[in-house]
Amino acid sequence: MADPAKPIIEIRNVSKTFSLQGQTIHALKDAKLTITKGEFVTLIGASGCGKSTLLRIMAGFETPTSGEALMWGQPIEGPSPQRGMVFQDYALFPWLTVRENIGFGPVSQGWPRARVRETVDRFVEMVGLSKFANAYPHQLSGGMRQRVSIARVLANDVELVLMDEPFGALDAMTRERLQEELLDIWRATKLTVVFVTHAVEEAILLADRVVVMTPGPGRIESDNQITLPRPRDVASTEFNVVRRDMAGRLHSHHSKRAA
Repeated sequence: MADPAKPIIEIRNVSKTFSLQGQTIHALKDAKLTITKGEFVTLIGASGCGKSTLLRIMAGFETPTSGEALMWGQPIEGPSPQRGMVFQDYALFPWLTVRENIGFGPVSQGWPRARVRETVDRFVEMVGLSKFANAYPHQLSGGMRQRVSIARVLANDVELVLMDEPFGALDAMTRERLQEELLDIWRATKLTVVFVTHAVEEAILLADRVVVMTPGPGRIESDNQITLPRPRDVASTEFNVVRRDMAGRLHSHHSKRAA
């Protein structure tokens, strides 16, 4: 049971290694991170720095080689309905409609029919897809498909939403619109969100905290509170001061690695 006195997520000295063609790959080394309920946290870093690996450990899809990953003080030992993951490639069932995709989790968990219907109706409306509720994924744009992915995760009554570059494949205008909609959903639901991105601007626009990771093996280089008022203006002087600082942290690691 959730204990509000505890952090929702604790990553304690987590390291992760993989074997690849006879070589040992160090994806994470002694990563430490604490996340409080209701926070929006972004993870940024170079490709291969372990961002997605860390997210998958939080989801329960991977286990640490050493260290501990905890949710509400209990070890994360596998996937759980408490945690939902949104991927860049949508991962929708092509043979199911929008409504059926969103309701898949609740139906699988044996929820009463009336509760499933009410939940699906709520999230179809929340992501603005009421007119497309009976459409199939191939009939939707990329932005619409990602809305369905987000709604499908939320419909499971999750406490933690894990997002692995969910807007990376979208055009700039669709990406901006979904960023705004995600923030609206986050405020409305008071969920905890951990969001992986390569884009410094996106990380700052969305987050309460921006966590910068070093190139592999991934460590937490810095954990930065973002105090800019919302809604944030990416063209403002204040925003660009923070962006230069975050970009400087990332580029300094690239330079060290190149040297």
